[in-house]
Amino acid sequence: MELSVHGKQIDVGEALRTHVQDKLEDLNEKYLSHAAFATVTFSKEGHGKPRTKAHISIQLGKNLMVIADATDPDPYASFEAAAEKVGKQMRRYKRKMRDHHERQEQNPETEIIKARDYVLAAAPEQDDDAPDEPLVVAEMTKDIETMSVSDAVMRLDLSGEPFLVFFNAKNQCLNIVHKREDGNIGWIDPENEGR
Repeated sequence: MELSVHGKQIDVGEALRTHVQDKLEDLNEKYLSHAAFATVTFSKEGHGKPRTKAHISIQLGKNLMVIADATDPDPYASFEAAAEKVGKQMRRYKRKMRDHHERQEQNPETEIIKARDYVLAAAPEQDDDAPDEPLVVAEMTKDIETMSVSDAVMRLDLSGEPFLVFFNAKNQCLNIVHKREDGNIGWIDPENEGR
């Protein structure tokens, strides 16, 4: 596994780098043994009582990421908390991730469709007569894959994103899974009648 450890407004010493590397290699061996790349970023947060945020991002395969964050005054403690979250996610989905990896090796030509992803933001204050329209502030291309609902829920949970758009493997329709305010997962599956 390739590992990259960075610090934003913080010096990451050799002892912390070694600790991060040992911990992530242990997690990889314990749960998967095929993670491709991991990035750990430490950054300072807060005013007055500074805290260190540890952000862990592990790429397990094509379009499969595990992401976790934690904040604590001590960089080691923040990393350990984030690593524990990663470990819980990997433990929860261990079998599914191995099955996913095997399916990708057996059938590398899984249908993937490119889609545009836009981030919208409110326009700066203008004339009172101007319509209130949001501005597009970021644009990128994302892949929309065909997968089962349970695989989509796994990817949503692992990624930490608020939603995931995918083609449902059962009916080949565009579906969305999203995190609800109550902590549960919502699933949007459009009706196929009349098409």
